[in-house]
Amino acid sequence: SGSDSVLFRFSSTGKDPQDVAKCASGGEMSRIMLCLKAMMARYTNMPTMIFDEIDTGVSGSVADKMGSMICSMGAFMQVFAITHLPQVAAKGDAHYIVTKTFDGDRAISAIHKVTGKERVMEIARILSGSKVTPEAIANAESLLATSSRS
Repeated sequence: SGSDSVLFRFSSTGKDPQDVAKCASGGEMSRIMLCLKAMMARYTNMPTMIFDEIDTGVSGSVADKMGSMICSMGAFMQVFAITHLPQVAAKGDAHYIVTKTFDGDRAISAIHKVTGKERVMEIARILSGSKVTPEAIANAESLLATSSRS
């Protein structure tokens, strides 16, 4: 009932571990959380894991590795990953877009699955922002091609 306390210590260099809450950057915290959740998921037989922007503070090759790690967890359970990173979004077996609109003072949320060219365009939008460029489309196609599972 709460008589124990736990302190997680962390060191990015392997020397002089400190309280993780005081020394880890946002990206380091995201990677630590993903590793802990991946271990919990594998050894506790959880049926579903939901990640809500666990990839915050990372980019590039680290995002790609995190996406692969999240995706590999799907072999043991159902995984939902909410992300704004194209490297992660391209890894999944399914891709859904959540939208929110307002009708007066009422918020309406909707979700729909994107596939094929629509998925390419969504990854390209994540890559380039409001103006989707031909380069972003080519990059999205490349990400999806290299991320697809056999």
